Amino acid sequence: MALIQIAWSGENVALLDPLSCDLTSLSELFESEIKFVMHAAAQDLEVFLRVCGSVPKRLFDTQIAAGFMGLSTPSLAILHQQYLGINLPKEDRMTNWLSRPLTEGQKSYAASDVKYLLKIYAFQLKRLHELGRFPWVQDECQVFLDKESVRRSPDEAWKKIKELKRLKGESKDAAHSISKWREMEAARLDIPVRRVISDLAIISIAQQLPKSKQELGKIRGLEKQKIRNETAEAILDAIVNAPPVPTENKSSEIKSKNLDLRAAVALVTAYIYQLARDAEIDPSLLGTRNDIEALISGDPDSKLAKGWRGEVVGEVVKNILSGNVSLAFDGENRILLEPRN
Repeated sequence: MALIQIAWSGENVALLDPLSCDLTSLSELFESEIKFVMHAAAQDLEVFLRVCGSVPKRLFDTQIAAGFMGLSTPSLAILHQQYLGINLPKEDRMTNWLSRPLTEGQKSYAASDVKYLLKIYAFQLKRLHELGRFPWVQDECQVFLDKESVRRSPDEAWKKIKELKRLKGESKDAAHSISKWREMEAARLDIPVRRVISDLAIISIAQQLPKSKQELGKIRGLEKQKIRNETAEAILDAIVNAPPVPTENKSSEIKSKNLDLRAAVALVTAYIYQLARDAEIDPSLLGTRNDIEALISGDPDSKLAKGWRGEVVGEVVKNILSGNVSLAFDGENRILLEPRN
């Protein structure tokens, strides 16, 4: 973390230099009832957890909120343009924020990032209340905060990379082992995990299982990175000594194979996509393919069976699966639900 920007009422902005000041006092604010407004907060929360030992107790993420208003993971610059008609400066976007002293241009650019963030929050708040979706955003921000506020154990680190779930055999064992090593190395160095090696590198290593430093240096995601000998040795050791991953409960997988849910998943996916278009919600917020499969399989813990998603999606999906309604095109590239006799 090279710089922290804080804004409060009246467009006041302060820039904190973490290279020269103690940030642990922020934990007192995090533990208070103050609501923190942030944009795409995941990486910031990871750093705050490492530096301050805690994260905000209450959070409103403007990127999450934008998903409930028709925008899919927009940048902060897009929110400024669409909501406020403001174009953020671009000239210092790729600057070296670790250089000192910062120039006036760097400070101005950094301040502009948060100067109007509370105005964006106010705009979103008004619109979300009009749409009746503010409780949805609150729930989603709390779920997100709960996940980010609890540091995963090194043994669970692989779950952060969804592509690893598809691996099998030695590749799966290696992926778990390397992810665990990366988590522990990041904690030792007190840096974000992606600064150790990237997610892409872990995926590529697990797929190719290199046996030497030369082979490791050709791995996608590492080919442009100068790897230290001790880092290379640690990665290769993690591959060679990767313990077998315990076999998970396969009951749900067996059920899925027996029932062949592909047709049902395709129908429900099409309906959810149309629903998201009509409601102007990011489809990924409604449900992923895994969420849909879990609902169809009868998993009581499926996200689509509970909360606001259960109200918006769950009951209609049950009607689709029971044959009470069918899907049809209206001739204008829209999917409609039609009752069946």
